[in-house]
Amino acid sequence: MTTALIAANVAMFLLEQIAPGLISGLALWPLGAAQAGAPGFAPWQLVTYAFLHGGMLHLAFNMFALWMFGGMVERVFGTRRYLMYYFACVVSAALTQLAFSVFSGGIYPTVGASGGVFGLLLAYARYFPDNRVMLLFPPIPMRARTFVLLYAAIELFLGVTGTQEGVAHFAHLGGMVGGFALLRHWHGPSGRSRITR
Repeated sequence: MTTALIAANVAMFLLEQIAPGLISGLALWPLGAAQAGAPGFAPWQLVTYAFLHGGMLHLAFNMFALWMFGGMVERVFGTRRYLMYYFACVVSAALTQLAFSVFSGGIYPTVGASGGVFGLLLAYARYFPDNRVMLLFPPIPMRARTFVLLYAAIELFLGVTGTQEGVAHFAHLGGMVGGFALLRHWHGPSGRSRITR
């Protein structure tokens, strides 16, 4: 299923290049966007935005992370549970971004699979906490749990300070929060799984 998700994202990116207007109805728009003359919010955007990307580098980075972490998490969860988890993170990221947009007042679309990917990062760190992950810049190896905690802290800092505009930092964190909540629901306080694959 990880391969299928990557293929769907690549296919949608190619479709974007052929029909650029497609992004208008499928990207995630703030709730008040229609009043400002932009395309309005629609419920399906809570999912469809995650299959659109702003450029080749954006797509490549997200798909590399999806391939790197998604396959391992899928083996732990099984297909049905994996998809449920991934899309819960995608929707949680979207809802977080919508809430943030109310306070920021920005009227711009959100696209990208990053919310789902950040949720997968969290799950990977939970099930493989001692696996080594290598940063790209700088190339420093660290434990998966440390990597995720550091990445979350950086995202929070960038989001609060407004650094690196054009990146939905709070959506990334929202994907992690959604993943954490679902894992907590599945495993409960004892950490033992409540459901089967």
